Amino acid sequence: MRSSRPKSASNKTQVLVVTADAAFEASVRTTFASAAQIELAVLNGTLAVHEGNIVADDVTVIVIDLDTRRDDEMSALLRLMGRVNTWPPVVVITPSFDKETVRQLVQLRVADFLVKPVQPIELVRTCARVIQAPNTPEPTEAEIFTYMSAVGGAGVTTLAIQTALTLLNNAPKNASATCLVDLNFQHGACADYLDLEPRLDLKEIEPRPERLDRQLLEVMTAYHPSGLAVIAAPNHPAEMRSFDQDLVTRLLDLVSSHFNYVVIDMPRTWFSWTDSVLLGSNRLFVVSEMTVPGLKHAKHLIAAISERLGEGKRPQVIINRFEQGMFGAGLRKSDIEQALGKDFVAAIPNNYGLVREAIDRGVPLDEVKPGNKITAELKKLLAPPSETVAVGGALPKWLSLSWARS
Repeated sequence: MRSSRPKSASNKTQVLVVTADAAFEASVRTTFASAAQIELAVLNGTLAVHEGNIVADDVTVIVIDLDTRRDDEMSALLRLMGRVNTWPPVVVITPSFDKETVRQLVQLRVADFLVKPVQPIELVRTCARVIQAPNTPEPTEAEIFTYMSAVGGAGVTTLAIQTALTLLNNAPKNASATCLVDLNFQHGACADYLDLEPRLDLKEIEPRPERLDRQLLEVMTAYHPSGLAVIAAPNHPAEMRSFDQDLVTRLLDLVSSHFNYVVIDMPRTWFSWTDSVLLGSNRLFVVSEMTVPGLKHAKHLIAAISERLGEGKRPQVIINRFEQGMFGAGLRKSDIEQALGKDFVAAIPNNYGLVREAIDRGVPLDEVKPGNKITAELKKLLAPPSETVAVGGALPKWLSLSWARS
């Protein structure tokens, strides 16, 4: 294995594209034409034809438009991967997505793959990400933010998404700095809200959770144009299943080792793995609505969590869609503070029109309305005094990453 990356003759990123698809070639040329720091080379034809013409030492990233249904193409990819090893990274463009394709590409250890039709911005971000990824990544100490709903329809998914995007914008300029994990396998909506394809194949990894490694995780991660990593499975509304704890803990073990920030959207149902997820969280939020039943449910959930996990893991309550009327008989903020006491941490203002437009367009709230009050309130929530960053004090990353090893 190579210990270092070969140096290019210039300071520019050398992108080599191999394709026999004229339309894809035209799209690639248009996509990279405006990038002054990128030098693009195109080999017109299949990998089986051009494999011997690829000089890996002169390239920063290789993009291969590959028909995985053809044996000669897969054989050529096998020989190329054996020759380049870990550098340069290879991104494969495939005409379709299926389990066998995923299995073969993971075994060959390609850096990533995309399925046609490929959005230009997705290709650019993928190339940037695989170039930035080190050959031997150092584990990071992720900060974990977990959201639970006290009542149905409280807006947990919206808050989790906006939290992840806020953390991403405040993190180092690294496309893999923040990851959003949707653990609501039955009714999860994170991918839908962001207009992404959910790529986490639970049936593929459930029989053998231990085979889930960094490479397979990358294959099963979707990326929003903002750079936000999203791990979500296709939901199955009619299929109520409790996945084995090893699967969930192995997944979160890997995620917390490779991202700076992790935001988790939890289901309301309590599963065998719920305790472990809550124990591994640095910040734990219960989201409720501005109603008397909502406040009661929030208090009941806080009591249940504290009873199961101890007072050291007492969550903080967010009241979503908060409206403070000047007159009238509705609840006031003082009523919420009196009912919840020290557990009350934030009131997120109501702006249904803004949230609905952001969801329909699959974009962040700030893209619809920069400087909106919802995002401003979340920023304040996510930047507390240093002594309260972790609920109950600093915690080891996912309980010293013991989930997958126990």
